[in-house]
Amino acid sequence: MASSKNMQPVTSPFFPHIFIKNQFRTRPVWPSADTDLSGKVAIVTGANQGLGLEASAQLLSLRLSHLIIAVRSVTKGEGAADVLRTKYPKATVQVFQLDMTSYDSIRSFVTQVEQLVRVDIVILNAGVRKTKPKLVAGTGHEETIQVNYISTALLCILLLPVLKRRSAPGGPGRISIVGSGLAFQAKFRSRMDSPLLASLDDAKNFDVLDQYNISKVLPMMFLYKVADYVSADDVVVNIVDPGYVRGTGLTRDLGFAGSAFMAFWGHVAARSLGVGASTYVDATVTKGKESHGCYIMGWKIWPFVQLMYTPEGKRIIEKLWQETLEELRFANVQGILEDMKRM
Repeated sequence: MASSKNMQPVTSPFFPHIFIKNQFRTRPVWPSADTDLSGKVAIVTGANQGLGLEASAQLLSLRLSHLIIAVRSVTKGEGAADVLRTKYPKATVQVFQLDMTSYDSIRSFVTQVEQLVRVDIVILNAGVRKTKPKLVAGTGHEETIQVNYISTALLCILLLPVLKRRSAPGGPGRISIVGSGLAFQAKFRSRMDSPLLASLDDAKNFDVLDQYNISKVLPMMFLYKVADYVSADDVVVNIVDPGYVRGTGLTRDLGFAGSAFMAFWGHVAARSLGVGASTYVDATVTKGKESHGCYIMGWKIWPFVQLMYTPEGKRIIEKLWQETLEELRFANVQGILEDMKRM
């Protein structure tokens, strides 16, 4: 099976062609009846509600032994964990604090994860969709880009050697970054600006309809490069799109009118949380090494956005990669990636 990088790009517009095909012309892929995650440890970020919580429940239903809920609010995380503990009393469910707007919090979280004897599955589900530009005080970056891309990239890289060392013998660890088909709709007007990340922090460039879409293109470009450093025999890294799902909490900043419209549209067109979360389980449990470095939509491997197959897109990928490495230099991400490549 061809990887996303080697596929022909999709030239159809997102609306209505890609959206309709993904949302209405696909069927869920559920794990086989004999799937058994006994002995395995999974981490799900942003798991106190919505897709993260539902995916956690689905993993536990497959006899997962140990679940880590990674959340900004430990209080909310414990509330969600208590529900899961009641339903799955044989499993260990822990809550680790993780603030995706704070580099210190991310590094502290990884230090805590490094104390675990096993780590097999990581689902990087935490994300935001801001309707107004807001810079993160500690980093200076716009919050949507910070959380959905920069911090996600940092957490992914820091966890790579942990999963390589601590996943089950004979099987690579799995990291799935949560993406969105809205990446195919991104206009990305500042894509040729330099520096690129700084252009996305500029309030003049903030487009309420496009910032989130851009924040889902950037992880595709990140994955394009990461796959060159990481072997599928060590850690399988992919991006999974749950589709349009109701009840995710992503529309909470849209205001009354926007939330009301999305509630109506969700009733008409959205998937249930259960079906949406099944894409996470498919990407981390059912899919194998063939999904490494790939974008998964509708339970199938898809091409990346069309821009990435053009000469312009490849220049943007390289620029973004270098800026990302420089931004995260304090965490020695370059050294970690080089070590992953050598080992």
